[in-house]
Amino acid sequence: MIEVPAPSDAFDAAMSDGAVLKVRRHGNPDGLRFYVSHGNGFAVDAYFPFWSLLCDRFDVVVFDMRNHGRNSPAGFDGHNYYRMSRDIGEVVEAAEARLGTGPKVGVFHSMSSRAAMKHAVEVGWIWDALILFDPPNVPPKDHALYPAMRTFELRLVEFAANRQEHFDDPSELANYYAESRAHQSWTEGAHDLMARSVLREDEEGNGWSLTCPPEYEASIYLAALTMDLWPGADEYGGPVKMIGADPGMEKGPPTGRANQALAEEGGYAYEAIPGTGHMLQLERPRDCAEAVLSFLAECGLRG
Repeated sequence: MIEVPAPSDAFDAAMSDGAVLKVRRHGNPDGLRFYVSHGNGFAVDAYFPFWSLLCDRFDVVVFDMRNHGRNSPAGFDGHNYYRMSRDIGEVVEAAEARLGTGPKVGVFHSMSSRAAMKHAVEVGWIWDALILFDPPNVPPKDHALYPAMRTFELRLVEFAANRQEHFDDPSELANYYAESRAHQSWTEGAHDLMARSVLREDEEGNGWSLTCPPEYEASIYLAALTMDLWPGADEYGGPVKMIGADPGMEKGPPTGRANQALAEEGGYAYEAIPGTGHMLQLERPRDCAEAVLSFLAECGLRG
């Protein structure tokens, strides 16, 4: 069983709308600082097989997006990309107020990567480098890949809206992940870790419930179709790398092809991890960490 170690520091970051996000610090406090978060319906603790590989050299700050993981419920009114993009900037502000300022790298996946993109191009550039793992951006409607991404997001809306919310034990959800074709290639122990990371035990002791309610998860998938988020790399204000799912994998997600297209059209530094789907950090964590380190070297950033 994979256990996430106790952080060296933990604190609450108050958002400007009243929500509170729990922030944890791991790794080397003298190293270059990373900020790490996760995808829709998941939790950052479950990405430990990936971000643990950075802890020897780097100062790793992890946090769950609102209404996910270790955070207390924050309500539906702020559960949207506009608010989540602002959350990222406010978490960084809170962390720097507590831990000090210095060079920083954002490392985000899926939903959080899209929120980080939105923050960077609409609010402002705050990073020394930004790394985006398989952001499921939907291209413009006249793009050849729009129909595939639209179908992908609508299928996820239907899945999320109808998913099981309550479980007698986390092992039930772990078994579901392990049996799902999309998640079968996760590294050993990741299915159990994910289940424990996305569930909260009921206060009455009547089993476990998803920390992110299904209707909240579904709303984020649906929002992808209205975001109009297809920026070029020159819109960010600093170095950005996109690390995507394998665009040539048979029966792979269309996010791999969409990211390849956005990278080519938008001039991004880009790398695809061979043989991976959308959850590439849990499928090939070491390859993903090496892709991060190679980009840092290109940017002149070291631990």
